[in-house]
Amino acid sequence: MKKIATLLAATAITSVLAFSASAKTLVYCSEASPANFDPAITTGGNDFDASSRTIYSRLVEFKHGSTEIEPGLAESWTISDDGLVYTFKLRAGVKFHTTSYFTPTRDLNADDVIWSFERQWKADNKWQTYMPNITWDYFQGMDMPKYLKSIEKVDDLTVKITLTEPNAPMLANLGMDFASIGSKEYGDKLMEAGTPEKYASEPIGTGPFQFVDYQLDSVIRYAAFPDYFKGKEKIDDLIFAITPDASARMQKVLAGECDVMPYPNPADVEALKANGDVTVLEQAGLNIGYMSYNTTLPPFDKPEVRKALNMAINKQAIIDSLFGKGGATPATNLIPPTMWSYNKDVKDDAYDPEAAKKVLADNGVTEIELWASDRFRPYNPSFQRAAELIQQDWAAVGVKATIKTLEWTKYREEGKKKDRPGAFQIGWTGDNGDPDNFFATLFSCSAIGVSNYSSWCNKEFEDLIQKAKITSDLAERTKLYEQAQVIFKQEAPAFTLAHSQVYSVIRKNVSGYMMDPLGIHRFDGVDKAE
Repeated sequence: MKKIATLLAATAITSVLAFSASAKTLVYCSEASPANFDPAITTGGNDFDASSRTIYSRLVEFKHGSTEIEPGLAESWTISDDGLVYTFKLRAGVKFHTTSYFTPTRDLNADDVIWSFERQWKADNKWQTYMPNITWDYFQGMDMPKYLKSIEKVDDLTVKITLTEPNAPMLANLGMDFASIGSKEYGDKLMEAGTPEKYASEPIGTGPFQFVDYQLDSVIRYAAFPDYFKGKEKIDDLIFAITPDASARMQKVLAGECDVMPYPNPADVEALKANGDVTVLEQAGLNIGYMSYNTTLPPFDKPEVRKALNMAINKQAIIDSLFGKGGATPATNLIPPTMWSYNKDVKDDAYDPEAAKKVLADNGVTEIELWASDRFRPYNPSFQRAAELIQQDWAAVGVKATIKTLEWTKYREEGKKKDRPGAFQIGWTGDNGDPDNFFATLFSCSAIGVSNYSSWCNKEFEDLIQKAKITSDLAERTKLYEQAQVIFKQEAPAFTLAHSQVYSVIRKNVSGYMMDPLGIHRFDGVDKAE
């Protein structure tokens, strides 16, 4: 069956490339299939690569390769002196994609902006349940319901967003994937036809590329949008060749079957650097690989147990095995050392299996469920290998770990459940360059059931990060986040593993592609010499 699946995938890619033989085509070896093409209801970086960063645009955008905000669909904005009112002036003449399944009758206007947020926000909005079991994880995790008071149309090209209280990261939050702006006209058409689920499989946006088709788990095809408001891209056709195995991605890029590949095996990086046909791009990832304990279930509701489990793990040995020489640095704090407010005075849990063994025995800890996904992620190239090494370390202190492995999309769905037992390996790449995007998104009380896989709600930690949100003074925010890191380490809701180096490999004839500190894979501005 595996050979047949491989042959089908190869045939699909060949047919797509043949279809576009006369056009300039760029092939990206994507590491995973998208859950769907609605960035408001997905959370994976691979989901966003396939949807929000190709098909959609936002009010504001991150400058290519940085965390700095620049105009997007909004050509300008003002913020009131009290930090409560954001007024955005939209660009005139922004077109929506015209496809085989939708022809827009008007340009983008304020109605589309309001619709895009209200479908995530308003409990009585029909879009809240437009598909079974959907959740609005980012909108909830970023505390948007708490901070939004109103979104109003001033005129067709002016939108006013009023907050309930100041929120320092708000502008950066609006550059994130969940804040992608869709077409109200298209949404209304689908809802009226009784087929709203097509919004997630037949997307319409204003971005640089428009969706053409998707062959499940194999190929996604896009075409450059001729009426893109920044001008048509140099690439005519963009192909995502879905290739979960890192070794297979490497072989494809070396053979010229793919032009860009992310996340090579750490062990292959040096060989790739020595190959004259490709260029290896590298940067310190704005990321964290960690393992959450469900702090609501005994005995993991005790900080001393969680810290003992951490102390039983040989962190450096795992990093050496997973990432190779220079591939990652041990993670002491939740945020990486490159991020402002990093607290360098926090000390990591010492590797001390004897001390850990006593604490675990005293608390009767003998068994634990240990979760692992089947996918490669930049912050953890092998969940399975990491789980096996942790399993060995815990066995040495008298704790039997049973490894549970699931496919990536199902894995995340199960992991967020409040009654999920045991220890759950996961990680994060920052979305906007603000510490709030780590602290609040991953471990705030409101993120429980969304992206707080530890179901951890600590009042002291919560008070600090919430105060930091409404504080505009950077020095004061820094102090608050530094204190939050101290509490996080004391309470140990998670085992912090590593901050990784991140690599992308591109063919020598590709230009304009750059790595992004936010883990984004963007293809606007990319060109390819034939």
